Amino acid sequence: MLLYASLTSLTVFTFAVLVKKPKGWNSLRKNLQSAILGFLNPFLYYLVLFNAYSILPAQEAQALNYTWPLILTVFAWLFLSQPLRVRGIFGVFMGFLGALIVSSKGSIGSLSLSNILGDLLALSSALIWASYWVLNLRDGRKAEVKMFWNFLFGSLYILTYVAWRGKLVLDALGIIGSVYVGLFEMGVTFLLWLRALEKEEASKVAGLVYLTPVLSLFFITTIVREPLRASTIVGLALILMGARIARGRG
Repeated sequence: MLLYASLTSLTVFTFAVLVKKPKGWNSLRKNLQSAILGFLNPFLYYLVLFNAYSILPAQEAQALNYTWPLILTVFAWLFLSQPLRVRGIFGVFMGFLGALIVSSKGSIGSLSLSNILGDLLALSSALIWASYWVLNLRDGRKAEVKMFWNFLFGSLYILTYVAWRGKLVLDALGIIGSVYVGLFEMGVTFLLWLRALEKEEASKVAGLVYLTPVLSLFFITTIVREPLRASTIVGLALILMGARIARGRG
């Protein structure tokens, strides 16, 4: 699945580069940096995250993975000289609490660290993700150029890994799902997210990402027809308040 999704995203970024034709896309130094970034994402991040999901309950893996916005905010302060305000920290923590409530269905105490390896993998995925985006921000190229090179290298890493494991499955339904993920959840979304980070302080953008699990639950409720739980409403309220505070409003 990851291979097809990565190749789909690479197609999106290739199209974006061909349309805009930005200058400086063939810098050797920057391309070497993309070799490192492509290793972090899409290769290492998703490999670690999928392994975490295979070991942990989904609610625990998701909650631990969603610590990455806090890590991103701290990294932006350490490495990008972006201000780390008390309001921003408080807002991110509030958003994390909301995401935790939604993911655990209100049973926060059930998220016990019963599997150290799984917990370390989930937390490592958050660290990898935040590191990837901070390094991306230190790269002065246009978003579509660096994403093209990152995913070109990343796709090569994934292809090598798949060839080594010898598990390339050609399933029509799986390919369709992978194309959807590569197009809407990785390709276009990554471009929009990177541009948002380039134009805003990381602490402000980080507060908004907590809306993602809530939106996912909304679509599950409306399309799959799962009942809306009280914990979802409470979590959504905390997430929205946390995002508002992190953005310096309210």
